[in-house]
Amino acid sequence: MEKTDLISLQHSIYEGGMEDSISITQHALGTGIGAKTILNDGLIKGMDKVGVDFKTGELFLPEVLLAARAMKASVKILRPLLVDSGFEPIGKVILGTVKGDIHDIGKNLVGMMLEGAGFEVIDLGSDVPPEEFINAIEKENCKVIGISAMLTTTMMGMKETIIKIEEHGILAKVKVMIGGAPVDPEFAKRIGAFYSSNASEAVDLAKKLIAL
Repeated sequence: MEKTDLISLQHSIYEGGMEDSISITQHALGTGIGAKTILNDGLIKGMDKVGVDFKTGELFLPEVLLAARAMKASVKILRPLLVDSGFEPIGKVILGTVKGDIHDIGKNLVGMMLEGAGFEVIDLGSDVPPEEFINAIEKENCKVIGISAMLTTTMMGMKETIIKIEEHGILAKVKVMIGGAPVDPEFAKRIGAFYSSNASEAVDLAKKLIAL
């Protein structure tokens, strides 16, 4: 029964069926399947397929958002059990939209995809000043931060944030990844950051940066 539940959960995540995902998650727990197994072999595998098909153009943004929503609903059920079992995420990522920018759809999707891949996400929200990133880096002791911007008028805030982190003496501790409509690889290189063009790429990038 375990394999059937996990495959069904993968499918419901891929299809964006939030109610089905919740029901299958609860049923799997009721039959004795561990929370870690449900996360790794159900949710993460389902989101992995979403990420692959998003890259190839088989899935589009609305479908990815639905899948991420379904995954997040199941993770909410599992989280207390994972904490009690001492489960360790594969890494911790701080996310935030740069100061002066209130757009957060892309950033939120990245966060959900990262959670679906097994990361712990600390989401600082939007309009985040450099000082909040600095405080979070020190508090959470994380290796990766993600900064987004959707406006050409705010993208230079990414550079300002990196400068402030460097001035604070902690830039060597973290890797910075950036994304958003006005951002490109050349800009990322100029300000000393890593670039991802979409949420799926952001997950792959975060995995690489965590391993450095």
